[in-house]
Amino acid sequence: MATVTERIERTLEQEAAAWGIRPVPPQHRKLSGLDFGVLWGDLAIGLLVLVTGAFLVPALGFPKALLAIGVGSVAGCIPLALVGLAGAREGVPGMVLFRPVLGVRGSYVPSVFNIVQLVGWTGFEFWAMSLVASRLFSSLSSYWLWLPVMVVVSTLLALGGPILVVRRWLERFGAWVVAGVAAWITIRILTTASLGSIWHRPGQGGLPFWLAVDLVIAMPVSWLPLVADYNRFARRGVSSAAGTFWGYAAGNAWFYSLGALLVLGAGLSDPSPAGIGQSIASLAGGWIVLLALLVGETDEAFADIYSAAVSSQNLGSRIPQRAAILLVSAAGTGLAVWLGLRRSVALGAYESFLFLMGSVFVPLFGVFVADYFLLRRRGRFTDAVYHPGPGRKSRRGLNSWAIAAWVFGFLIYQWSWTVPTGLHGWQSAMTTLFHRWLHLSYPLAESRWGASIPSFGAALLVYLALVWVTESRRRRRTSLSR
Repeated sequence: MATVTERIERTLEQEAAAWGIRPVPPQHRKLSGLDFGVLWGDLAIGLLVLVTGAFLVPALGFPKALLAIGVGSVAGCIPLALVGLAGAREGVPGMVLFRPVLGVRGSYVPSVFNIVQLVGWTGFEFWAMSLVASRLFSSLSSYWLWLPVMVVVSTLLALGGPILVVRRWLERFGAWVVAGVAAWITIRILTTASLGSIWHRPGQGGLPFWLAVDLVIAMPVSWLPLVADYNRFARRGVSSAAGTFWGYAAGNAWFYSLGALLVLGAGLSDPSPAGIGQSIASLAGGWIVLLALLVGETDEAFADIYSAAVSSQNLGSRIPQRAAILLVSAAGTGLAVWLGLRRSVALGAYESFLFLMGSVFVPLFGVFVADYFLLRRRGRFTDAVYHPGPGRKSRRGLNSWAIAAWVFGFLIYQWSWTVPTGLHGWQSAMTTLFHRWLHLSYPLAESRWGASIPSFGAALLVYLALVWVTESRRRRRTSLSR
């Protein structure tokens, strides 16, 4: 029989699983820095990260690809840890963090973007896991039999909530199995491949170094809107930020490098989820290894589903979280069905999706870092944020300066490179804007600086400048009125 302590723990886990957008109370803040290291290390490991790592070579060559992976992992995980720190301090999810910055109605804009991207990620995860499993067990089942399995497992994890997933699933089983299997795959590649020829094989070009860094940054950046959804359950802010940084940076660098090695060392010619899966199965000893990786991939689908539901509550706090989880899972299933009916899915569309999300969220978090950390506008999550009255305009509606800085950073991202968003006519529109109308060299500096770092810095600096001008005018008016 369960002890009284165990019953209390389970009750608290159930309450925390469905916690809404208000600050998490102390009794639900149970996760330590080590817990976050396990969580974010596990979320950094997955089949889709291997696929993205495979994009880096043979364009760069292995030494340059490793450098891009290292730089991109650090650059992407610094803002990830900072936003996680803010979420732990304030105890609120990611989209709610934007209410004091963008205004209540202003925070609805990134919430909608986040829900759209997470439904997309959910469908893509369902599709990738089911496709790999069906190719691996082709004599036993098909894509259409595996899809419901992946959907049910991921949805149940999302209904369980972060504390249950971390404490009862990842730390007891899932994370260690995935890490052990990943270590075995790494050892097999390193012992069977000719490392000398891999190291000295020249790159074929076609991908500038800083754009490769952008491709690495894109993965941790894709988690920026989600990180506070989990770190709000932290006991302490600093330790949760450290666990987030080191856990995700280690996993991201490891699996990006592993994807590059699979191309160069294992002779991978098909850098798709199915191709990656077949390569791993043949290289590392069969289907059990790949099955363990599929178990780990369900954790990423869980995070996508759970955070989409939490983001929907920022649009309407009365939305039941569990009902939203089921709705997001159903939408992701519909997308996975559509992908499954297609004969082929262009991986270029996946790469374009990563860059598009980067162009939206990188400058947005530049604005947030400027407001929360540099201007030190903290501790503003009072009742006025959740029940706006006749007080500050930015709390009731839109903070126009923050929106302007965000849009400016987005345009800098687009200017920095001909970003393949996949939207029809987008490239032509950007060329017309920058080259023909503004008479600017397009792309900026021939893309030598990439897009993420210029975009983040531009949004941050423009917001600081706009706030400084506003405060200066306000002080001047105050002094004149005296």
